Amino acid sequence: MNAPASLRDRAHRLLTDFPYYAENVLKIRPKEGGLRPLSLNRVQMAVHEAVEAQRVATGKVRVLILKARQPGVSTYVEGRLFWRVTKEPGIQAYILTHSQQATDNLFAMADRFFGNLPDPLKLRTTAANAKEISFEGLDSGIAVSTAGAKGAGRAQTIQLLHGSEVSHWTDASAHMGGVLQAIPNMPGTEVFLESTANGIGGLFYDMCKAAERGEGEYIIVFIPWFWHAEYQADAPGDWEPPEAFREYGEAHGLSPAQVYWAWVKNGELAQACGAGPEEICWFFRQEYPASAAEAFQTSGHESFIKGETVLRARKWKAPDQTAFPLILGVDIARGGRDKTRIIDRLGRCAGHACDVTIDSDDLMDVTGRIAKEIDRLDPDKVFIDGTGLGAGVYDRLRERHYREVELVNFGSKARDTDRYANKRAEIWARMGEWLADAGGADIPDSDEWQASLTAPGYQFDSSTRLLLEAKDKIRARVGLSPDAGDALALTFAETVHKPGAFRRHRPIRANSGYSPFHRHA
Repeated sequence: MNAPASLRDRAHRLLTDFPYYAENVLKIRPKEGGLRPLSLNRVQMAVHEAVEAQRVATGKVRVLILKARQPGVSTYVEGRLFWRVTKEPGIQAYILTHSQQATDNLFAMADRFFGNLPDPLKLRTTAANAKEISFEGLDSGIAVSTAGAKGAGRAQTIQLLHGSEVSHWTDASAHMGGVLQAIPNMPGTEVFLESTANGIGGLFYDMCKAAERGEGEYIIVFIPWFWHAEYQADAPGDWEPPEAFREYGEAHGLSPAQVYWAWVKNGELAQACGAGPEEICWFFRQEYPASAAEAFQTSGHESFIKGETVLRARKWKAPDQTAFPLILGVDIARGGRDKTRIIDRLGRCAGHACDVTIDSDDLMDVTGRIAKEIDRLDPDKVFIDGTGLGAGVYDRLRERHYREVELVNFGSKARDTDRYANKRAEIWARMGEWLADAGGADIPDSDEWQASLTAPGYQFDSSTRLLLEAKDKIRARVGLSPDAGDALALTFAETVHKPGAFRRHRPIRANSGYSPFHRHA
């Protein structure tokens, strides 16, 4: 006799629909104790949707999960691996963690899944010990190890891998060079590498940055702390958030309970790193990042321009700005890790008419491509960085009668020598004021812009003048050059009062019908 359709449908869903399986089969132990079904939360569903999209598109999963502390990612991955090994023959899952306690905790989770299987799904084991569970009749199982163990996973063939807290592994490159080679590059294989950040550098950092650039087969999923429902607390009735936390909450759309929780948690971490409680400290941003750009930081690093200031500018849309002068900033580079960047600013808008990257060390090529943008846009002023190739580019443009171009030397004296150590510090300060101004600033909604604008740290010299972190130190610390930030800062080199004051007296773009300002028309 055939099973009723409802039972067949249920069996099919248990085999093909992991969220359904998790809620109906898997049991977890919540923080308050006891047991409850694994009903996927927002964080877990975000991870699930991302990996399922990749699996459908490529036949396999290769994912890096950058997260805040304890949002339930490991629980999702452990549940998914258990689901796979208990329904498919010949599947070996391997869990590699950063510490013995973490190894024990994750294996206990798998053991709890096994011990609470409903009777129709009970399985017999051929091995069940502190490091391995193998299932009779399937030749599938789960094994665990700690990253401190030499050569972990090297001698095995693995179809499913969960690397937990990868940025905290000892000798991570050696471990990944071994365990990743044990995973065949075949359909059905899945690799989950998840971690909180641990400063700049290391295997996990390098892999995340490569994924952000679209290099390789890994995708990156970022989980902000405020997606986790537990990270909120009711504030006392008379509590008012300090200004930094009010702005932080507005920038990220946080509820009052989330802002209060962040304030309390930041206060704990501020004590640990010697910071004041009224400002958001680097330790909180690293452990509980609100954006991927915040997650990777060097201990003690504080951005000159705050992340929430940039985020607010990414979301704000300016009204028509065509009455203002159009200014281009051109940050010249020799190619490679640094790239020439051309960015426009028009009143309260930046980067919408022109955001061009040139990866070339050919002086004539760079000059020609900058000239092309000047011809296309007919700006009122063009400020060019005078270091490196910059002076040569400026000379060639002046020879071609581009009278609106002006050379700016980042290392030259500031106009206000009492406040700023050099011109670069001064124009970045002006840009920071523009971004933070109550009148609003409108920039591209881009993570790359976010990373560039928040990259420089700062200090004060012996005369208490502002001094920005040098570009070579930024590159060494975060692996990027703040080309977009420097290009936009150049648009603040001098005040340009009147549209048309520096135009060449010849027709440009006659009857082209092109307008770089269409988005605000």
